[in-house]
Amino acid sequence: MPGTVLLLAAAPLGRNRLVDAGGVLPVLAAVAPAVLSGTDTANIVELADPVQPQAVLTRLRAAAAAPGPLTVYLTGQLHLDRRQHQPHLALARTTPATLRYTALPWQWIREELRLRSAADTALVVDLHADAEAWRYIGERGLDCGPHTAVYGRVAPPAGRRGLAEPAYMKTVATLLRSGHRPRLDILHGQALARITEETHGNLLLAHTGGPMTGAPVVGGLVAGSPVTGGPVPGVPVAGSPVPGVPLAGGPVAGVTTADGSVAGVPAQGGPPGDGPLRTAPAPHVPAPAGPAPVPTGTPADAPTPGPRTPEPAGAPAAGPRTPEPPALAAGPRTAESRASAPGPRTSESPAPAAGPRTPEFRAPAPGPRAVGEDPHALVSAAVRGGRHGEADGIAARHEEEAVRAHGAASEQALHWREVRADLAMFAGDPVASCRAWLAVAEDRLAAGQAADAPAVESAVDRAHHQWARIEDTARARELGPALAELRHRVPGRRHGALEDIRRQLVRLEAAR
Repeated sequence: MPGTVLLLAAAPLGRNRLVDAGGVLPVLAAVAPAVLSGTDTANIVELADPVQPQAVLTRLRAAAAAPGPLTVYLTGQLHLDRRQHQPHLALARTTPATLRYTALPWQWIREELRLRSAADTALVVDLHADAEAWRYIGERGLDCGPHTAVYGRVAPPAGRRGLAEPAYMKTVATLLRSGHRPRLDILHGQALARITEETHGNLLLAHTGGPMTGAPVVGGLVAGSPVTGGPVPGVPVAGSPVPGVPLAGGPVAGVTTADGSVAGVPAQGGPPGDGPLRTAPAPHVPAPAGPAPVPTGTPADAPTPGPRTPEPAGAPAAGPRTPEPPALAAGPRTAESRASAPGPRTSESPAPAAGPRTPEFRAPAPGPRAVGEDPHALVSAAVRGGRHGEADGIAARHEEEAVRAHGAASEQALHWREVRADLAMFAGDPVASCRAWLAVAEDRLAAGQAADAPAVESAVDRAHHQWARIEDTARARELGPALAELRHRVPGRRHGALEDIRRQLVRLEAAR
């Protein structure tokens, strides 16, 4: 099956630039697509210094929805927004004052990859953090989700040494230019062995993905602590496995509790799924079966269904992944297929979706569940096989278990409600999906979560997105007032969302 590769290099223009991120793309572009992907053929999407976070989200969503293995090579710099203190990937027009609106929230990356399997999803990162982001990562880590293999490094601020070089990613690209792609854990070790000095004091990431247990360790060091000398974690030793990388069936290196973090524990003040790399273990938050809740939060521009009047650019829609967006549309994928990066243009919002349609998934039906098997993998396999009722049944059983074990308002129970809302979307039922997301948002607000909390904003955005896809005008009129009332309390990041709902309601009333 063809693979998909997303090459993303982003950094602000001007004096806010910490790293020459774009300098790595020519080296990566010289690598054969099949080698970048590790498959016989691959589709390559290349984004060089993109401007709009929505445009990046569109390409990421398309790549995540494509069947087959996905590898994301990401080079850039991390900053914290001043309002919610969450990590963001800076883009070309990002400044400290506009970061919340011009940078890509790291949570969006985590969210778009959350329904994929770690067996065919990988992030290779070379990131540089500013002082605030470096402190944040040292305390809480970088949460990439439970179902994504992650390899790479996060470097601290370079100080007055000038523009930093993406040495890790350039080394990875140089190794791949040999025409052979080893396992990513081995590739990671080989790259670190060549740049020991450059990675001194960096946070090294080596996580194989999947359900996670064990102490937070990266190459023998506590995950989240800088490398200060000695042997390089992850460097292979002759006749032995890569240090810090687990043997088959062994504990996962660089990870922690089953809460879905890259290598850490639940973050203070956040849901269990928000706990990434830390310098020391913290109390484990139990989950019903498999990884603990995965928070959502991915606002995007809402596509307009069928006969509905097109929505303004300000209308959010953080909902489903579009099955066949322009960058990865249907048709044979070839090894040399590349998509140009978005540049400064008048609009980089996603193209409208062609109505509710189930994404093209290809996977065999799951067999009997093994002990300790991740239920999310079973759900994903059922969806890919078109067995939507079976998928919802699995999620419903785990929701009931979570309610019994942790309570109806627990993050564990809310997580499974969110999964069921997504499953309704995959089944092509925007009415059920909209209702479910409205209920999740109300439950989170009733539990005392703030209106600007990422999980609350995400639930409302997704409800808005699904409502925009309802073609039955009577059902749309029925759900519209509840959505408008909720949107009044949770305006979200994009201006004009409430006004858009009101305009749509007026049109729906006029169509009676």
